[in-house]
Amino acid sequence: MRKSLCSLFLMALISSVLWLSPATAQVDRGSIVGTVKDSTNAVLPGARVELQQKGPSAVSDNQGQFMISNLPPGDYTIIASYVGFSPFSTSITVKGGQVAHLDAILKVGQPSEVVTVSADRALGEAEAINIERTADNIVQVLPSKVINSLPNTNVADAVGRLPSVSLERDEGEGKYVQIRGTEPRLSNTTVNGVNLPSPEGNVRNIKLDVIPSSVFERIEVNKTLTANQDGDAIGGSVNLVTKTPGERPLYEIEGQGGYTNILGGRWLTAYNGTIGQRFGENKKFGFLLGGTYDWNGRGINDLEPAPTTITDQAGVPHPYFAGADLRTYKYYRSRYGFAPELDYVIKPGSTVYLKGLYSDFHDFGETWVYSYNVGNTLKSVNGTQYTFANASDCAPH
Repeated sequence: MRKSLCSLFLMALISSVLWLSPATAQVDRGSIVGTVKDSTNAVLPGARVELQQKGPSAVSDNQGQFMISNLPPGDYTIIASYVGFSPFSTSITVKGGQVAHLDAILKVGQPSEVVTVSADRALGEAEAINIERTADNIVQVLPSKVINSLPNTNVADAVGRLPSVSLERDEGEGKYVQIRGTEPRLSNTTVNGVNLPSPEGNVRNIKLDVIPSSVFERIEVNKTLTANQDGDAIGGSVNLVTKTPGERPLYEIEGQGGYTNILGGRWLTAYNGTIGQRFGENKKFGFLLGGTYDWNGRGINDLEPAPTTITDQAGVPHPYFAGADLRTYKYYRSRYGFAPELDYVIKPGSTVYLKGLYSDFHDFGETWVYSYNVGNTLKSVNGTQYTFANASDCAPH
């Protein structure tokens, strides 16, 4: 009988406030803040916003907001770009000691350009490409739409679909992540940038089969580190980004199931759901709750013979199978988790939020072994037929 129980709980209260530097607070300096959206008023996270020519730049956050500070007074040309959309360009005037506001509305590329807009998955991939394009390091991003479109039961299975990432598996599911061929202990795991310690006292790496994949907005694999990251990941770092409430209300529910006739029939069921909305004046308050549950029945039939040799009275060796184990493995796995968030936008670039992550994983197993023993006292040999004097019946255990 095998029984395993793993739980993970993480709660963080973070104030993300970008205060102006002393130079910015001077009356002879100004700032530009704003939001990047598409023509349907949906925010575009990961958009690149820069001043011409080769001036300061910024990347829009999960709410599509950006800030460029410490600017001398004057007229500027600002450009916002996003994969799949035509660049947005306009002029803006910055005055000393003041904040200039700008909403950049991007439109889908012109018909002369080759652009495919077909489904949510394409939009999710476009968002991932924008994050990779604007990152300061080498990072690969797996968005939620791609994660949920594939049968990923846990975070390890999802990460294993990225290039240069391999997995250590347990009962067919991914367990430990190996980045660029390094050992799992040489990589670390973070949740929203906060380092996640191992729940086991004798190992450093995290069992990612404990964590469901459906509660995350995206998964980022950093293959090179930057100065704002912990320097304890020689192989790389896996950052799990939880979902955040967007400009539009979000209501999602999903279910899937499967069946195989092995061992008399085994079932697989999974359910995911997310609800989120922004409300209040200027939609400054946000709430989101995502949850998931899956049950997985696995089975294995295994025949393990025991080959050896035996010598007859004439000293001639004869190869034979001294016995065989007919093994049956039955596994029952259940996993559930949820990730809530509350946030308040003080001003563009300044947000206070409360995020949480809880995961619970049960792994039960049964092993049935039927052992056949043909004996070890050779009575007679007739060609390839051997007769033993002390053969025993099947002994289940």
